[in-house]
Amino acid sequence: MKYLNSKEECMSYDELRALQSRRLCEQVRRSYERVECFRRRMDEKGLRPGDIRGVEDLHLLPFSYKKDLRDYYPYGLFAVPMKDVVRLHASSGTTGKRIVVGYTRNDLDMWGECVARMMAGLGVTAEDIVQVSFGYGLFTGGFGAHSGAERLGATVIPISSGNTANQIQTMVDFGATVLCCTPSYAMYLGEEAERMGVQDQLRLRIGIFGAEPWSENMRRKIEEKLGLRAYDIYGLSEVLGPGVACECSEQAGMHVWEDHFIAETINPDTGEVLPEGEVGELVFTSLTKEAFPVIRYRTRDICRLIREDCPCGRTHVRMSKPSGRTDDMLIIRGVNVFPSQIEEVLLRVSGNRITPNYQIVLDRVNNTDTFDVNVEMSEAFFSDNVRAIEALERNITEQLRSTLGIGAKVHLVNPKTIVRSEGKARRVVDNRSGKM
Repeated sequence: MKYLNSKEECMSYDELRALQSRRLCEQVRRSYERVECFRRRMDEKGLRPGDIRGVEDLHLLPFSYKKDLRDYYPYGLFAVPMKDVVRLHASSGTTGKRIVVGYTRNDLDMWGECVARMMAGLGVTAEDIVQVSFGYGLFTGGFGAHSGAERLGATVIPISSGNTANQIQTMVDFGATVLCCTPSYAMYLGEEAERMGVQDQLRLRIGIFGAEPWSENMRRKIEEKLGLRAYDIYGLSEVLGPGVACECSEQAGMHVWEDHFIAETINPDTGEVLPEGEVGELVFTSLTKEAFPVIRYRTRDICRLIREDCPCGRTHVRMSKPSGRTDDMLIIRGVNVFPSQIEEVLLRVSGNRITPNYQIVLDRVNNTDTFDVNVEMSEAFFSDNVRAIEALERNITEQLRSTLGIGAKVHLVNPKTIVRSEGKARRVVDNRSGKM
């Protein structure tokens, strides 16, 4: 199958809307008949499936939430009998009861198609060797990237995450040309490859990174460390997994595969649908997922949708890199702070003096929030020059205050002292509630 600029990727706006409307009406009907939670919410609004005639009626439908997956754990939101479910994935459950999602055979085929389309748009071909360093198992990352690469005919190294020295040696020995993992782990791999003295032996040319927020400055750092071109992808288990959206070669927003998903942005406080181009909370409706369809699922990610023509030729809407999450937002002394804002400042002022590894530590002393940011120095900068270290701490403190509108206490710490992650980085330690 041809994926790069295929018919599905280059439909006109009217063609896409007509296809979405047909699929939406069918999905609403199936969900109403088979999913008790969705039927109850439709009934509460006085709606029946026949009231939804197309995409123009999407705003009438009720929202769905992550809490629903926990309330109906494990299979209460499935729209097919378990005999038709061929795979299950789940979250780690570290912040509560885990969420469980299911896939039919058709769902897995669609997932592989979306990821293959994504990879083809970045220039991955059957000639490539793809090292999948996302975790396998219940996490969707490893299997999602794996199936798309195989569908393209590429050679897959299913190494999963962990054992970093072996990861790098495998890249060198097997000649990996594409790397799939979290951006924080990509940075760690770059640091270790430099330490091992094998950077010039890497053949990587494309990096496909997701599952956590990362900045443009971090993109440039990764590209420099690993000698590749780094691309952002977007996905979440509740909607599909990796492959919902991805950058193209332009690195100017992630194309959402609109033949399979409808994206909206809403005012997170009122639920009002916002015009495309305005920043709001991202909401997804799955059009072709059989086992676990979601309708108007609130992702809590903050971004905007871009409808303008893309130089790559694809006509599907693009989503900007999420600037934060409504549920990741920190309220510190009454000020809203997103970790991504702090990362942007650190990478902007760093030069070669600090690494992208940092940790935010919050506490409460005498009913007042304390706000500390531990930042790891690079080995090149690490020295006994106390004045230079203090000057850099003051500089970062001033930049953070200017960006955030609130003061933070910055601590430059020794190289390699902030724990590295082989999956998603843990950036915030909030002792105000006793949680990490």
